[in-house]
Amino acid sequence: MSQRSSQLQQRGRGTRRAAVWCLAIALFVQSARAGSPWRRGSGPLLTHHLSKRSFFDIQCKGVYDKTIFAKLDRICEDCYHLFREPQVHSLCMSQCFTTEYFKGCVESLLMSEDMPNFRKMIEYLAK
Repeated sequence: MSQRSSQLQQRGRGTRRAAVWCLAIALFVQSARAGSPWRRGSGPLLTHHLSKRSFFDIQCKGVYDKTIFAKLDRICEDCYHLFREPQVHSLCMSQCFTTEYFKGCVESLLMSEDMPNFRKMIEYLAK
């Protein structure tokens, strides 16, 4: 009976660990989404690299709108913070946010339902 009891305790600990990890991941994703500018409103989260020059450097040929540019850039920043790969941010932004890397970042950040809105923003910047 004590061996059976020991097995049940170990199973319970494993289940609790899995539940804690699932909760931690869910909280991370929720906090990443809640901290993003398109969720907070239009707060000024513009950093130094969102200049008009960087807009043209990534081959955007449309209208330069700092707010839209910042929202799309934030997706790439969040993606970089998620994967911690130095090239992720620039690959995500390249060709004015039109690469598969940007789409992959949106999916990784669990924001696929917002993709139609992002496409409109990208179209405005990339024309």
